[in-house]
Formats: sequence, structure tokens, C-alpha cells
Amino acid sequence: MSALRARVIELYKQLYYMGKEYPAGAEWFHPRLKKAFLKNKDVSDPKEIEALIGRGQFVIKEIEALYMLRKYRSLKKSYYEEPLPLAEANLVKKINANAP
Repeated sequence: MSALRARVIELYKQLYYMGKEYPAGAEWFHPRLKKAFLKNKDVSDPKEIEALIGRGQFVIKEIEALYMLRKYRSLKKSYYEEPLPLAEANLVKKINANAP
């Protein structure tokens, strides 16, 4: 049972750490994390605890995907220009066409 307890504590620490950069903010994430863990504090069946740990691992993967998407979007934004609105694009074409 102590091995499961150690895994649960490690899961909590990992989720807490990952929640520091959560888009809604750590102030939003950490109370909900604590509430989720306290809700399941009375679970004593090892199979049920394993299922809950599996759900926690899934949440970690989802948060990682969210962070990777945020990183991708920021890199894309820094390397690629936003397309010009149609009116500005037409103006640029006219200027380039009239250039000697």
C-alpha cells in the first residue's frame, strides 16, 4: 500500500508543478487539483487507486499536449507573418505593378 501512496504523492507533485504554467493560471488550477485529490482520499481498493493514477497520467499527457500546442503557436507566430487583409493585399499589388 505504501508503494501506491508514493505513486499518488508523486502524481500530485507532478500535476502541481505542471499547473504552474496552466493557461487559466496556477490560482485556478491548484485549488481544483487539491479538490480532486481530496475527493478520492477515502479510496482504499488498490485496483481503483490504479485506475485513478491512470486517469492522472492521462491528464498529465493532455496538459503536455496543451503546452506543446501553445509553444507551436507562439513559434509559428514569430516566424510567419499574418496574411494581409484583402484590401491591403490589393493595394500592395497596385503599388508593385506601378513600380518602375
